[in-house]
Amino acid sequence: MAVVDQPAAKVKVTNTTHVKPNKLIGKKECQLVTFDLPYLAFYYNQKMIIYKLGNSPSFDDLVEKLKDTLGVVLGDFYQLAGKLGKDEEGVFKVEYDDDVDGGGVEVVVADAEQSIEVADLMQQEEATSLFKELLPYNGVLNLEGLHKPLLAVQLTKLKDGLAMGCAFNHAILDGTSTWHFMNSWAEICRGSTTISVQPFLERTQARNTRVKLNLSKPSDAPEHANSVKSNAVATPDLAPSLREKLFCFSESAIDQIKSKVNANLVEGGSTKPFSTFQSLSTHVWQAVTSARQLKPEDYTVFTVFADCRKRVDPPMPESYFGNLIQAIFTVTSAGLLVGQPPEFGAGVIQKAIEMHDAKAIDARNTEWESNPKIFEYKDAGVNCVAVGSSPRFKVYDIDFGFAKPESVRSGCNNRFDGMVYLYPGKDGGRSIDVEISLEANAMERLEKDRDFLMEA
Repeated sequence: MAVVDQPAAKVKVTNTTHVKPNKLIGKKECQLVTFDLPYLAFYYNQKMIIYKLGNSPSFDDLVEKLKDTLGVVLGDFYQLAGKLGKDEEGVFKVEYDDDVDGGGVEVVVADAEQSIEVADLMQQEEATSLFKELLPYNGVLNLEGLHKPLLAVQLTKLKDGLAMGCAFNHAILDGTSTWHFMNSWAEICRGSTTISVQPFLERTQARNTRVKLNLSKPSDAPEHANSVKSNAVATPDLAPSLREKLFCFSESAIDQIKSKVNANLVEGGSTKPFSTFQSLSTHVWQAVTSARQLKPEDYTVFTVFADCRKRVDPPMPESYFGNLIQAIFTVTSAGLLVGQPPEFGAGVIQKAIEMHDAKAIDARNTEWESNPKIFEYKDAGVNCVAVGSSPRFKVYDIDFGFAKPESVRSGCNNRFDGMVYLYPGKDGGRSIDVEISLEANAMERLEKDRDFLMEA
């Protein structure tokens, strides 16, 4: 197996094109709403899917098929082929126009050095320069969608496979919409003539307040988030002391975690059983808090980016295309969290999630609209554990007709101390993969925590 040296560039871009819908759409505009706007100062949301390939079809043929079918699926998801814009009142919108030159989804084709195999990427748990080379739009702000494509895809040829790196403008869509689009694209590539679930594109049905923002160009955004060229390797770096690692919890481990958290519930009592998400989140929150060696009186915040499609009134369909998430925050002291049985932390999380109903969502939106604040991607709270993505996303079903994914990972954008991404485990069932970014010393302690790792 090849050994990957870190400093030298290992990936060479061979071609860059732009793909637009393969049918006439006309001129379309869609106002961004309160659920979208807070993410303008986040970075593009990066996802990487790694495939192992046989000898046929050839990589070049795969690339052409992926481009062709991308043009087909963009007929339904045309907003991803547009740009950010502003109307005369300063309200942000997505705009698409057949007649405007340029535009479309940016597709980058690249070659990795011949020695780089799928297995090299599978064992590479740390965020490295190679991972960055496989992903477009490192360090590019969502606000830059005013003049950059809203989706960039990089297709990199490996010795025995394909790395598909995607960068989605997070002001345009959330995780549910991201994987809806990816599954639809794969469906067309496998030979379907139409997608099975049409996107619901009327985002003003969820919220129709017109919010005027004075942001106009990337330099208006937070200083730390300066623009860099697409595919830059050097930035954005994780902070020098920040490490990223993937922890894989088997179905058995997940069942044990859930069973432990629910062990002391009184049958018929007032407390509802804790869900898999609440149980695993508590497991991670407690372990990370211990690994940070916080003082008992120190606060620690748990944040989850929750899907609100079924929470808003009226409820929105699962196929709602856009952002329909809100950050739910809850806080306790490190001493209480670590010192109490796990059902304490699970109860704190459960209560915060259950309280976030349509009334709370509306109040949050109304407050924000009266005094809009564009948050930085790392504004999740002190000593936080912030959970994004979901094990419910069917990421291992993204089969374009040549293979199922070997691995699905997040890029370096939008990572900070305490950021956690959850994915279904590749083994299926109830297994869950947990990506954690953590300060280096705390990560070292977490790696040695046998209780966290569920090792006997």
